[in-house]
Amino acid sequence: MTNAVGTTPAVPALLEGKVLVVSGVGTGLGRSVAVRGALAGARIVLAARTETRLTEVAQEIRELGGTAVTVPTDLTDDASVARLVESALAEFGTVDTVVHNAFVQPPHERLLDADFDTVRQGLDINLLSALNLTRKLAPALERSQGSVVMINSMVLRNQLPNFGAYRVQKSGLLALARSLSVELGPMGVRVNSVAPGYIWAERVKRMVEKQAEERGVDPAVVYTEIAAGTDLRRLPEPDDIANAVLFLASDLARAITGQCLDVNCGHAHH
Repeated sequence: MTNAVGTTPAVPALLEGKVLVVSGVGTGLGRSVAVRGALAGARIVLAARTETRLTEVAQEIRELGGTAVTVPTDLTDDASVARLVESALAEFGTVDTVVHNAFVQPPHERLLDADFDTVRQGLDINLLSALNLTRKLAPALERSQGSVVMINSMVLRNQLPNFGAYRVQKSGLLALARSLSVELGPMGVRVNSVAPGYIWAERVKRMVEKQAEERGVDPAVVYTEIAAGTDLRRLPEPDDIANAVLFLASDLARAITGQCLDVNCGHAHH
């Protein structure tokens, strides 16, 4: 099923010569941020637990003429995060932007019923890992007068049931970004958030296909129903979200900090 509205625009050289650390690199948004960051001129540090994914994205970047290094990282392990920072600085000598994309999706259930240990584990990766990595990179970001971009979620704005744990964690991430903006701002470091809605990528595509199969309809029917809730009548693709990240990381956004940019095709207004 194809629902693309056209070719993704070319990437201007917004990040020429900069170093971009991307945590939580997978097959969807993390990959798009990394690849489009490289196309924008940045040298990329790729971090995630799964080394095979890092290798694949790094190879893609190199084939496009870019520069990428991979650092397998457990973002919930302090020593592993320290190695990530050390590796990035050893390779490039500087870091200009860190993009926090790592997350886990808690089970869809009432917050009243959620397992407490599962909620705690979600806080570790969805919130505290971003704080730890930012703290360790703060001196480098101050030297480069750099920036931080947190990937948040439309769950901040909607009232969908059974997203309680995720909503709590992402709300905490928004508060973290705002607080870090206050603390890092006097050091010349900007901190912002991007909040996507449904992203037309692997996870949402599987959801649409499952619902279509259960109802005995074409997946395009389910897609159209979901997209009807947006002003643009379509769902954003990973590159759409990545473009917003690149803007916030660039000097074009040099007076923007402490803000959350919603990128959801008008699925929620803020």
